[in-house]
Amino acid sequence: MDRRKSLKIIGGSVVGIAGLVLADRKWQIIDHLTHSGFFSLEEEQLIASIADTFIPAGLPPRLLNSDAQPIGALSTGTDQFLIKLFEKCYEKEEQDLIKGQLKALKKAGFVDLTQMEREQALLRLKNSEIESESKFYELMRSNTVMGFTTVKEVMVNYRGYQVAPGFYRGCVDVPQS
Repeated sequence: MDRRKSLKIIGGSVVGIAGLVLADRKWQIIDHLTHSGFFSLEEEQLIASIADTFIPAGLPPRLLNSDAQPIGALSTGTDQFLIKLFEKCYEKEEQDLIKGQLKALKKAGFVDLTQMEREQALLRLKNSEIESESKFYELMRSNTVMGFTTVKEVMVNYRGYQVAPGFYRGCVDVPQS
């Protein structure tokens, strides 16, 4: 292969990859500008990172089914469950509490912290003397655990849940006593 043809192929590849990167960035900007919902895009990212901190992917579970793959809060959609739960099922006071604490976590740069630093930040909320912080921690923790433990992947693969256990036998002779 001659040098000119090789350079053309390499140049075309570089331009193609750069175009893909720019297209992805464009879609991120469009998502950010057109996002609608109760929570802002940043608040949804905070909720996702909190859920991921409580139940990170790949923790070794107690398996009932040895074929099951390790999962976490984000892979089961627990973050989306939390967003809908807080938006649709909670009163205005709790929603304001959640939004206020999310704003404080955003200001502290919670999303950019490492897993260990996020755990420490959440533990500080748990042990806080301020009632709103400890209440926020309990809301997030309890609902994350509930959302994670009630999804199909966890119920079927890890807890051995069967939708209809046993069998139905309609015509069975009943012994006479």
